[in-house]
Amino acid sequence: MSGYTRTVALLGLLLDVGSTRAAGQGVLSEFTYDNLRPSGIQADIGTLAASDLRGALVAGLRLDAGYLAPHVRMLVGVSYARSEFTGGAVARFNRRLLALVSDPESNATIDIGRVFLGDLTGDLDLQYVFNEGRPLTAALGLGVGVHFRNGSGQAINGTFIEDALDGVAPAISATAAVAVALTPVWRLTGELRGTLLSDFPTASARVGFMYRFPAGRGER
Repeated sequence: MSGYTRTVALLGLLLDVGSTRAAGQGVLSEFTYDNLRPSGIQADIGTLAASDLRGALVAGLRLDAGYLAPHVRMLVGVSYARSEFTGGAVARFNRRLLALVSDPESNATIDIGRVFLGDLTGDLDLQYVFNEGRPLTAALGLGVGVHFRNGSGQAINGTFIEDALDGVAPAISATAAVAVALTPVWRLTGELRGTLLSDFPTASARVGFMYRFPAGRGER
């Protein structure tokens, strides 16, 4: 290869790398904090499902913090769920406790009764909003959260069982949401959320209302 050919090839490579880097910087430049401002507040309620829980109600508040990029909004929320462990889960607890008991005659029984789990969650979601500015909007998102869990029950309060159920767990989640404009400032909302904690997954369905702040960024 001649010196001229090598020079042309090197220039071509540099131009290609430069264009790729410029394209990447162009995408990153779409993300900005300039449009992050409180834009609305939402209250919702729904049900939560997990393999070992039943009767779970979940209620939450969520702040629309504005747009981090075109179509990409940030939501900050807090929610609380309270549920009861299923009979099967309690039976497993009983068997594990019974295995720790010295019972030469094999006639010991253990029944810890009803056991409840409270879950206070803080989460941050990024959602991509489709068809902004329309009466009906849809969004898909990903998020992270922290779960503060508290176990309770008449027979386990103050025991190591309660300590084992209590704790803090990180989580990741995926959401699918819709919103219907009822008035210029009020939205009827619905959301499906799947959450993966460090020890078990949950799924929830919620409905609620969002109030859009007139001074905040409206739907485009």
